[in-house]
Amino acid sequence: MRSGYRIRRATIDDLPGLRAMWQALALPAAELQNRLTEFQVIATPAGLLGAVGFEIAGQDGRVHSEVFSDFGYADHFRPLLWERLEALAGSHSVIRIWTLETSPFWKRNGLRPADTNLLRALPAAWAALTGNWLCIQLREQLDEKKIEQQLAAYRAAERERTARVASQGQWIKRLALLAAVVLAIFVIVAVAYLLKHNSRLLGR
Repeated sequence: MRSGYRIRRATIDDLPGLRAMWQALALPAAELQNRLTEFQVIATPAGLLGAVGFEIAGQDGRVHSEVFSDFGYADHFRPLLWERLEALAGSHSVIRIWTLETSPFWKRNGLRPADTNLLRALPAAWAALTGNWLCIQLREQLDEKKIEQQLAAYRAAERERTARVASQGQWIKRLALLAAVVLAIFVIVAVAYLLKHNSRLLGR
């Protein structure tokens, strides 16, 4: 096995190597080259050792068009490619990964035959593809209705808190006004008292 490889996103420079592998497996190279950015490749300075496509549709991902220049590399590289695809799925908030790939590797790593109920969640973009679908659920699907209810409850709590703070503010203003009035009365009484006593002293 060659050393010095890395797994990365495909670039335009990878097309000749990818075409050769696609054509060797009778895959539709003309179609796949237009979806170059979906592919993760195993690259060495001497050329490509393999590649796999990962298409994303909404919250679903599809592993497709797995190729190797020598399938003797497959057992070594599949776990590394799968780790890369899981990271991509996480960064794109993918909740399910699907595939029509037939290698036993995928079943060993959690993908299971999709039953009738699960197939209802298959994106429409892939409905015309034929084969036995495998699928793994990475995380629970967000319940939009529940999220909306939680947001509504949060907004109601915020409105109540704002109203409570505003009410407290009004009471503080009233107390401040009352204190100012009492102080003003006290000052007036004090000034009147002083004026009265000063006038008496002056009259003596």
